[in-house]
Amino acid sequence: MGYTTPEILEKDFQTRWEAFHKSCGEQGGRAWEKPEFFEKLKWVFSLSGFVAESCARHPDMFSGLVSAGDLERSYEKGKYDRKLEELLSAVSGEAELSRKLRQFRCREMVRIAWRDLSGDAELSETMEDLTALAEAVLEKSLSFIYDRHCEQYGTPFSRDGKRQRLVVMGMGKLGARELNFSSDIDLIFAFAEPGETQGIERSKTNDQFFASLCRKYLNVLGQTTADGPLFRVDVRLRPYGDNGPLAMNFEATETYYESQGREWERYAWIKGRCVAGDFGEGKRLLAALKPFIYRRYLDYGAFESLRDMKRMIAMEIRKKGVKDNIKLGRGGIREIEFFGQAFQLIRGGVLPDLQEQRIQKVLPILADEGIIASTTCDELLQCYEFLRNTEHRLQEFHDLQTHQIPTDPLERLRLAVSMGFESDGEFSRRLQYILDKVHGHFAGLLEPEPVAPGEREESPTDRKKLLEDLESVWLDPTGEEQAGELLAETGLGDPEQAFRLLVDFRSDSQTQALSRSGRLRVAKLIPRLIMAVGKSDYPELALGRVLEMIKAVQRRSCYIALLLENPDALTHLIRLAVASPWVISFISRHPPLLDELLDPRTLYEPPSREELEMEIRLRMSRFDPDDLELQIEILCLFQQVNSLRVAAADVTGALPLMRVSDHLSYIAETVLDAVLDLSWGHLVEKHGQPDCAFGDACGDRGFAVVAYGKLGGLELGYASDLDLVFLHHGTKEYTQGGKRPIDTPQFFARLGQRVLHILTAHTPAGFLYETDMRLRPSGTSGMLVCHIDGYADYQKNEAWTWEHQALVRARAVAGDRELMEKFEKVRLEILCQKRDPDKLREEVRTMREKMRSQLLDPKDDRFDLKQGAGGMVDIEFIVQYLALLHASEHPEIVRRSDNVRILNALNSTGVIDDQTAHILRDGYLTYRAMAHKLSLQNKSAKVEWKRFGKLREVIANIWWRFLETEA
Repeated sequence: MGYTTPEILEKDFQTRWEAFHKSCGEQGGRAWEKPEFFEKLKWVFSLSGFVAESCARHPDMFSGLVSAGDLERSYEKGKYDRKLEELLSAVSGEAELSRKLRQFRCREMVRIAWRDLSGDAELSETMEDLTALAEAVLEKSLSFIYDRHCEQYGTPFSRDGKRQRLVVMGMGKLGARELNFSSDIDLIFAFAEPGETQGIERSKTNDQFFASLCRKYLNVLGQTTADGPLFRVDVRLRPYGDNGPLAMNFEATETYYESQGREWERYAWIKGRCVAGDFGEGKRLLAALKPFIYRRYLDYGAFESLRDMKRMIAMEIRKKGVKDNIKLGRGGIREIEFFGQAFQLIRGGVLPDLQEQRIQKVLPILADEGIIASTTCDELLQCYEFLRNTEHRLQEFHDLQTHQIPTDPLERLRLAVSMGFESDGEFSRRLQYILDKVHGHFAGLLEPEPVAPGEREESPTDRKKLLEDLESVWLDPTGEEQAGELLAETGLGDPEQAFRLLVDFRSDSQTQALSRSGRLRVAKLIPRLIMAVGKSDYPELALGRVLEMIKAVQRRSCYIALLLENPDALTHLIRLAVASPWVISFISRHPPLLDELLDPRTLYEPPSREELEMEIRLRMSRFDPDDLELQIEILCLFQQVNSLRVAAADVTGALPLMRVSDHLSYIAETVLDAVLDLSWGHLVEKHGQPDCAFGDACGDRGFAVVAYGKLGGLELGYASDLDLVFLHHGTKEYTQGGKRPIDTPQFFARLGQRVLHILTAHTPAGFLYETDMRLRPSGTSGMLVCHIDGYADYQKNEAWTWEHQALVRARAVAGDRELMEKFEKVRLEILCQKRDPDKLREEVRTMREKMRSQLLDPKDDRFDLKQGAGGMVDIEFIVQYLALLHASEHPEIVRRSDNVRILNALNSTGVIDDQTAHILRDGYLTYRAMAHKLSLQNKSAKVEWKRFGKLREVIANIWWRFLETEA
């Protein structure tokens, strides 16, 4: 950049130059006589009295900066720590410590200001340097004071004998590594455990020790001496504020935040970070406070508190008349920080990437996640950089903590020039544009969603009046007649029924037990729900179902807040409630799914298999891989979210039946892959790699999951069990590596147990799948994980016919590709064996009769779609019988595992004619569609007896033709 100093600033420069030149003499090798250096020096001195005066007072310091080349280069990480450690190595007392620290600060602040004003350092470097400088001072001074405090009062230990050190948590800009030039530093002190000091005759409690240590520490940091300032320290963010102890142990700290922590404290702790002292314990404290800071769900309950904070910011600006203040004024830095932190508070628990202190990283994450527009992100980042640079230039003039745009014309010009503008007017116009842009984004934050014009029949005034009337009825019930008139006005066709539903809900014990804030939220939601269901085709039905869901989730009032904050989500909920009580029950059991109602782009469009794999990898990568319970919860949420997307597309007619089953099968297979990944990684780390029969080692796991039944046949439903068999191809050798090698069969047995545990483990988010392992060789008495050779031998020599029937609908769905191919070869070999037609017919028929006797209720006069004569299972048995009978001649019949494709193959090979194939295929799909429809209505798969009479008769005749008539 050019360093042409405006003439109007020349007088200031001459005064400062003379003072500097007089004190400096011959020091520094007269580097300033070099034209390029003098040009830069003149520029910096013109803009900063602090730099010029510091250099004049301390010529040795300036000489050192020049000769070391520190003005011309960036510092590498750890530079401040090393320099300060060397500087303090011979310090003997606190007075000398104080003097050395202040001299060190002065030198480094001159360097930072010089590099910033000269344009040699970007904003990011300036903030990092200021933060690193503060951290080095905090750490080295604490270490010095702590050691001498221990000499005087003894060393603090916990009750179990562990030495205790102070934990210094940096808050605000220090915690976010965004320190400004003349910033306060916000600190909170803590120590891990109570106890007493040891090593002196009269011990102190740890509370006493750390309280006196903190007072001495604050005195060294905060006092102003002849050597200048060090840091202004603010400790008012600590528990109980000014009335609280300076340092508390972790348990007391956690108890405070659990019982008394407020939303603004959660907001403040977003930027919290250990900056000095015991860093290991500092991480532990942060981990313990994380559930307080970030909820493990979308925290829409924070909206009201955030709005209060936002109103307070706006009121402060109006009340105090904060004008031309680039931090606290309209459109200032605080509004950008609030914009980012509001989203962090709401979404940080489910998006760990947002648990980031730096606003310049938070905004791009919000854009990448689609939470804010990329243009919004870009604008706010540009505005932030401009305002932070302005802040630094203001403070670098005189090392004062100011955010006020000066009124003096010369100072305003100085600021404009330091920011690269030729005139104050040009700078002021740009600044006003920036402030307006920021405030526009801030003003729109947390505002309720507008009602779509096409959906608004009443005027805003009428709508508000009706909502107020409905809310007053809810809070203070009047007669049924008056309430009925109001309900009818909203569009409800049966106000009496609606009134009874509301009365029952209001008198429910769970509703009565709500906290005051919970009751107020429900009171605001119910009128909006009534008005929304009034626009539905089935308002009373929707009202009843949604009220049942609200009853189930209302104790966690953040979900009520979600529906209050997002009218569109309520609209989608009502739509799904009308279509399917199962969907509403599903959401009631898993309320985090309500978040899915916010984005119709994903709600009604289930992802492809490839998209599912990408999504699950992303979800799993965001959380601690060693936290197994949390990983299972993530898998549960993944399974539930995507099942809801399928159901939403299903009930609204966007997906045909077979595509529904395909998508549900994709979800299950993706989950199985992830479960196997989790299980494999844990066991390999513990026991090492197993040895396998083919291949040098099981690099591709040597383990496979085989699905039978509905998953095997690609007919999975919403509540289907998974019928699974586990296979391996390990040797009897021991595993290689790991902490504790075991023999390979034992490794695979444990792998199967772990997979099964993860699939069925109950967590706060529910569980993944009911799993049935009884189809493995020898059933429940057989090994959980079977070697592929043993499996093949069992299928050839011991398996019953019904097990071969089940094998028709089996396929490998996860694990070692080579082993999955080996399984398929075994499957085809078994299914393609030549069979005795009479024996096969008899065994299939006998098994079917046994099933009917066990599963059909003779007293039920309805038709069971699955087990009834001429129903789904009859079709499945016909298909399996024909497949086993003819696969030896036509192997293509059993290459696929789903009934429809097997029927097509039976038809194409001539085993059955076109008409028979059409009847069986359409009949099977008709039954499946009806059973599926009933399932979504929470009904059993049974219909009145006369339903499907003709179809049942035709299928029964086909059954008779193939399985009752002798060949």
